[in-house]
Amino acid sequence: MNLGGLFEGPHLLIIAVIVFLIFGAKRLPELGKGLGEGLKGFKDGIKNVSSEASAPTQTTTAPTQPKSDSTEVKA
Repeated sequence: MNLGGLFEGPHLLIIAVIVFLIFGAKRLPELGKGLGEGLKGFKDGIKNVSSEASAPTQTTTAPTQPKSDSTEVKA
């Protein structure tokens, strides 16, 4: 299935007219804003995942026990 010619100028114009008729002029800015915010959130999420994957993991060590004082008298 060849989709090379599907997204040419006349096809996109017909799709835009259909979307305009379905949603109307008042809803199109809201849809565009929602789509933009969604894409921005997606990109931010991808950046966070990739930065977490590339960051080295930190290992924690167990706390050390204090050394006992050798001057303590034991009975």
